[in-house]
Amino acid sequence: MADVIEVGAARDGAPPPAGRTRRRGATERGNRATPYLFLAPYLVLFGVFGLAPILFGVWISLHQWDLQLPNRPFIGLDNYQDLFSSDSAIYGDWWSSVRATGIFTLFSVPLLVVVPLGLALLLNRSFPGRTFFRAAFFAPYVLGVAVIGLLWRFLLDANLGLVNRLLGLVGLPSDTPWVTDVPWAWVSLVGVTVWWTCGFNAVIYLAGLQDIPAELYEAAKVDGAGGWDRFRHVTIPGLRPVLLFVFTTTILASANVFGQAFLITQGAPGEQTRTVVWRIVDEGLRDYDAGRAAAMSVFFALMLAVVSIVNFRLFRYRED
Repeated sequence: MADVIEVGAARDGAPPPAGRTRRRGATERGNRATPYLFLAPYLVLFGVFGLAPILFGVWISLHQWDLQLPNRPFIGLDNYQDLFSSDSAIYGDWWSSVRATGIFTLFSVPLLVVVPLGLALLLNRSFPGRTFFRAAFFAPYVLGVAVIGLLWRFLLDANLGLVNRLLGLVGLPSDTPWVTDVPWAWVSLVGVTVWWTCGFNAVIYLAGLQDIPAELYEAAKVDGAGGWDRFRHVTIPGLRPVLLFVFTTTILASANVFGQAFLITQGAPGEQTRTVVWRIVDEGLRDYDAGRAAAMSVFFALMLAVVSIVNFRLFRYRED
């Protein structure tokens, strides 16, 4: 009889028993907490290995942090001011490295955006041996920078290198200073980097191309659109998110170039191909001035953050 009364009361709009309300509230709180429990391992790892080092680096940049001295006094923004003061000891070397990084990024990024796109368009077609060529173009990317650097250092040697020898066999100059003079040093660095990494971007493009519905191409063809029109009005809009990813990551990777310059040109001629990351490494590990090295790193990271924000603005995806 009590059960009948309880059911009738519930149907009449009476509140459920207190015990049932508490259980429901606990279940809802548990459901809300579940996503955070899954995120907790990542957040812990990010905090320990990502956020904490960033904050510690900013803290170091505000000190005269000589690794050989026990005292590390707080100096505020002096390390940052040295980057812009022509009277400081690091001013010339710092901006020379920024210029070198800018030159490399300016010439490598367009090639690493356009060339892989062309390869992806070709490899997206159906032809005999397509799988082999896909693997062949991606294969260099799996090699480490040390292998790539040492290999091309010998191939591009002005006296003993295979490149100059092959050029001589076909009647071209056989004494080109590929790694010791400009602009050839830049040609070498950019060319090797494009050969090494374009396969990765091509694979990203290929995945994006396969995501574009074939019906869009068929509809455009029915409307009389030629190959160029289909590329402009179907392929490029369909690849917009992929282009954002490729363009942004390529800029970041090119701006952080170090291994190729260190191993292939070794900074030559003089220090004209010595990049920002190389300058930071020298400042921190050769000159033991961790404070200035940290200031360079923070400022350079802010520069790249601004560039990334601009990229996101330019390639912002809109649902039309």
